[in-house]
Amino acid sequence: MIEFFFDCSSPWTYLAFHNIQPLAKELGAEITWRPILVGGIFNTVNPSVYAQRETPVPLKARYMKKDLADWARSAGLAIKMPPTVFPVNSVKAMRGCIWLGKDMVPFATALFEAYWGGDKDISQDAVLAEICRKVGIDDQKFLAGISEQAIKDQLKTNTEEVVARGGFGSPTIFVNKSDMYFGNDRLPLIREALMRSKASAA
Repeated sequence: MIEFFFDCSSPWTYLAFHNIQPLAKELGAEITWRPILVGGIFNTVNPSVYAQRETPVPLKARYMKKDLADWARSAGLAIKMPPTVFPVNSVKAMRGCIWLGKDMVPFATALFEAYWGGDKDISQDAVLAEICRKVGIDDQKFLAGISEQAIKDQLKTNTEEVVARGGFGSPTIFVNKSDMYFGNDRLPLIREALMRSKASAA
């Protein structure tokens, strides 16, 4: 089993979200999608992210831009870095994923595409409503649903849980509850972990 803790405000999460789905299908692994608020993680256990944004290392920043472009080309995704609004407030978007539950994947896919490919500000109700209509969701019910206290609480609980389990960013991925991986580039290791798990269960 795969648990995928994610916030759509990260380009590396977009890549991992896209790339892990065919991997899981190939190996017969179920994915449990766990929306989080990555800003809450940074505030709690990883504030160095903010310092890095304020005073980036020029050589590293230049390479990271190339690295992201290479990964995007490999995955066949359009990723603009940085988008016009960056970082973006993804609270409503991630609450929306929780509100949709098992039906969140088409919406989350459209979210990633809108923000990273379409350069749209996904913090705005109008943009979220547009994404809802694109994937066949009632935008009025959506906007009402994401204001429910239970939805807000679940996003907070998910975020606190991933920190308690050792996570420090997005995406944080667990195989079989305790085997943690971070980032898109760990997918080859996740493949190996899933194959070991299948072999031991055989």
